[in-house]
Amino acid sequence: MKIERFEDIEGWKIGRKLANLVCDFTAQKLFSMDFGLRDQIQRAAGSVMHNIAEGFDFGTNPEFARFLGYSKRSCTEVQSELYLALDRGYISEKQFDEAMKLAEEAKSATGGFIRYLQNNPKP
Repeated sequence: MKIERFEDIEGWKIGRKLANLVCDFTAQKLFSMDFGLRDQIQRAAGSVMHNIAEGFDFGTNPEFARFLGYSKRSCTEVQSELYLALDRGYISEKQFDEAMKLAEEAKSATGGFIRYLQNNPKP
């Protein structure tokens, strides 16, 4: 499949699912009242997809790969914050597992794309 738009990128699609799932979690009453964690995990989850979109239009594969790296790190940040949300009782074990799985899938897809771009440095 040829990638013509950032919306075609698998990591972006998974990141979008993750961001929406996080928004659903943080809308729950207890979670919504923890303003710091709520805002931080929402920003990190959004960054997964936003960095892919931003990097897509950068013009060179090395620069795009750099933004994909930011996206991967945002996935890891979401995962760390999910532990705190679980520990605080804001999300269930099932919700935790679902979000962790999406974050891992996004990291895997994005990591594969980074490797591809590193081996094909031309735009």
